[in-house]
Amino acid sequence: MPTLDKLNFSNRYTSLPAFFYRPVTPSPIPDAYLLHFNHSAAKLADIALDPESCNITDLLCGNALPTGAEAIATLYAGHQFGQYVPQLGDGRAILLGGIEHEGNYWELQLKGAGTTPYSRNGDGRAVLRSSIREYLCSEAMHGLGIPTTRALSLIGSSLPVYRESVETAAIVMRMSPSFIRFGSFEIFFHRNQPEAIRTLADYTIQHHYAELRDTADKYPRFLQAVVASTAKLMAQWQSVGFAHGVMNTDNMSILGLTLDYGPFGFLDHYDPHFICNHSDHAGRYAFDQQPDVAAWNLTRLAQALSPLMSTEDAKAALGIYPAVFASTYIDIMCAKLGLSADKSRIPLIMQLLDILHKNRVDYTIFMRKLSDFDSASDAINAPLRDLFTDRSAFDTWAITYRNLLNASKSNDNERALTMRRVNPKYILRNYLAENAIIAARDHNDTSEIERLMQVLQQPYDEHPGMETYAAPPPDWAQHISVSCSS
Repeated sequence: MPTLDKLNFSNRYTSLPAFFYRPVTPSPIPDAYLLHFNHSAAKLADIALDPESCNITDLLCGNALPTGAEAIATLYAGHQFGQYVPQLGDGRAILLGGIEHEGNYWELQLKGAGTTPYSRNGDGRAVLRSSIREYLCSEAMHGLGIPTTRALSLIGSSLPVYRESVETAAIVMRMSPSFIRFGSFEIFFHRNQPEAIRTLADYTIQHHYAELRDTADKYPRFLQAVVASTAKLMAQWQSVGFAHGVMNTDNMSILGLTLDYGPFGFLDHYDPHFICNHSDHAGRYAFDQQPDVAAWNLTRLAQALSPLMSTEDAKAALGIYPAVFASTYIDIMCAKLGLSADKSRIPLIMQLLDILHKNRVDYTIFMRKLSDFDSASDAINAPLRDLFTDRSAFDTWAITYRNLLNASKSNDNERALTMRRVNPKYILRNYLAENAIIAARDHNDTSEIERLMQVLQQPYDEHPGMETYAAPPPDWAQHISVSCSS
């Protein structure tokens, strides 16, 4: 595996007309030091970390550029909290280019490497706190099997950055097949530039939806593919209890990836109305609103693509969303319950979510423990039952569940094994991320980041000796606040 300084970059985004992006030079960052390198993500692009390399840290933070890199900031717009903002763009992200490996192309992007022409009076920096959260969560989502951008490295610095308080700067090098967003198309629709929309659509289809390239109806089918991948992503988010926090259209990936980790949060106790972003005062992006918000965002994308297709074709593409979301969610939830996928399971699923909510039961812990459900007629299932204040509510649900298991001739031991493969033991709870932040910020200790990476990369495994990372949050975690600056 070659090291970063021996790779030849290419930036195919620069094949687009110049108004799609602006060249930019990363701002030097002082006292840069390597906090963590993600060897798992590095394998995707065949990148090795050479600790003896004198400039590896500089290459990972933008103080130096790899051979062939063409640093740019890309242009886009977006609907933020429902309101159209006419120009956004990469305000603190700088795309270096991409690397091809085994037929795949991986773009590398620096987040927090200084101002760009789209910074809008911002400093272009990211802070250590938010950078650790993104670094860990992108890996956590990948470990859960959910499409996401990845993070290659985490760099710290002594540079002060001013947010709610004075913090220190950090830079994450992100990896993705593409960072194109819904807003990348929206800006040209609102500027009445249909040829730019066509150019970007053709570029995206050529590189990411090649199977559509020579089809007569490639644009409607392109929109339909994005609708389907987004619907599936939402079902996956809901099934693991993940809340994104800022589902603006400029944070929606054209490839159906989880993109731009800000004030995210995983559910502790099951609360469908959970709002992870303390800046979201109206609850627009509450956990239970995410599927509908994604559908609304897709209509904005369809509007942006409207010069390329008829209204009927756009409506038909959007029309598949409810069925794709529902079928994917039902399939996942049935698997988590150890049952064959069937629409008839919907009442059982909804009843379970209702009693989890009313009893403030920890979602991840319950689903993992459910793997060990005893289907014998006289079984009490005390480890599960004792999670509920209203134990009779669990008993009523358990009778229905037991009957379905027995009707399907389920074997408890075999079912336990399959359920543990889809019900994670470990998620990135806010307090775990906070512990890692405190250790790194206050004590220059990255051991928590390393331990979390171990369990988050394999969240379905038991990891003997690491059980404390699967524990419910302590009382102090209730006071953790994350916002758009997080």
